[in-house]
Amino acid sequence: MTLSIVIPCYNEKENLPLLLERFSQVITEGITVVLVDNGSTDGSAEVFRALLPDRPFARLVTVEVNQGYGYGILQGLRSCNTDYIGWSHADLQTDPADVVRAWELVKSRQGRDVYVKGNRKGRPLADEFFTFGMGVFETFYLGRRMSDINAQPNLFPKVFFESWKNPPYDFALDLYAAYMAGERGLEIVRFPVQFPERLHGESKWNTGLGSKWKFIKRTIGFSRKLKKGGIC
Repeated sequence: MTLSIVIPCYNEKENLPLLLERFSQVITEGITVVLVDNGSTDGSAEVFRALLPDRPFARLVTVEVNQGYGYGILQGLRSCNTDYIGWSHADLQTDPADVVRAWELVKSRQGRDVYVKGNRKGRPLADEFFTFGMGVFETFYLGRRMSDINAQPNLFPKVFFESWKNPPYDFALDLYAAYMAGERGLEIVRFPVQFPERLHGESKWNTGLGSKWKFIKRTIGFSRKLKKGGIC
């Protein structure tokens, strides 16, 4: 079996050398890293041009204008032709080694339809509380157990992705994928991953109470659409 792991990169210039070096240390046979330059404006393109020729395990997909976190991931996923696909983060808060761990979990299921997803540990208490509250809401509202929805990495069969109809272009993509995995009857496997602080740059959404409130409103709005079934 083969895997393509999509890494959306939006203004992660300082993290890219560290990300690629870490992947070069841990990557195993059968894994391709698909880096998506998701409309970056910080000079990331120059870093990709300099580093990718020496990294045969990685390739680049370019999105000229940023249209959202989910859009960049979807463009990367659509370019993949492996048995399994998925995504993770570029900021090194999710260790590339966790992608390899997730891949081993997939292979241990011997080809069964499985959705493997991280479960974050070591986060600030306030963030843990926020995530727990969102998980409780989604579980009761959608009638399906949901927890740590935005944890990475996510791995699943390509044929599962091909069944998606109207995936969102923003951060709701994580919720959509997890919900659809349950709807399609995939075996859902969670495993613990450490989630340290960012080494460089800042979060693109988690910038304070205001950003969390906006995230809550967007998530509730998208959850309503999911429950109605019009976007599945």
